[in-house]
Amino acid sequence: MPAIPSTVRARWCDIGDVASLVADSLHTSATGVWLVPDEDHRRDVLTAVSRIWVEHALLFGEVFLLGDRSAAAVWFHRYRPIPPPASYRQRLAAVCGDHVDRFRCMDRVLKTHRPTDAHNQLAFLAVSPVAWSVARASTLLARSLVWMDRLVLPAYVEAMTSAEAALYTRHGYIAREPFALPDGTTTVHPLWRRPPGQRPAPTARSANSRPGWKWGETRVTAT
Repeated sequence: MPAIPSTVRARWCDIGDVASLVADSLHTSATGVWLVPDEDHRRDVLTAVSRIWVEHALLFGEVFLLGDRSAAAVWFHRYRPIPPPASYRQRLAAVCGDHVDRFRCMDRVLKTHRPTDAHNQLAFLAVSPVAWSVARASTLLARSLVWMDRLVLPAYVEAMTSAEAALYTRHGYIAREPFALPDGTTTVHPLWRRPPGQRPAPTARSANSRPGWKWGETRVTAT
């Protein structure tokens, strides 16, 4: 297997590359198809919505890329409430058109299952369909966790398949109670990871009314 490229922190000029990776990972998934049934416009809509959240992550989190732009990890620092993107409702409606109600429905479902404990959230782990894509995803995850562990906060992620959940489990995440998405086919597997050396924390409760980000909490994992 060839060497995995080095990891870099994304900059504003990388937003387009990261948003494209996220949209590509979602495009053929059950969730992506449900969000935008219109195949002719699905990629454009998913890319535009992803761009909103990647921009926001550069303000309220971290974005990491492999040097060849084949994989991206988008994180949010949730040690305090963060606001939604500026003019989010208007921007979402503008880019989603007739599909906006589905994105808003997804927002509501995710919000009811969001943990309230301070943590870092991996919003997207997106990998292009290149050689050794799973290895690239695993390597980028491990490298970004090293950075996140410096903050001595737990990490949270939501996997869309059992295979994705297994990837996170190999990196120290512990499964929580799964829940269903409104697409009618997807079971979300939330996982929680304590930083090395931290004592176990009480089980987190749902945050039905906590302010925070919305559709961007949908996970995108390696394809």
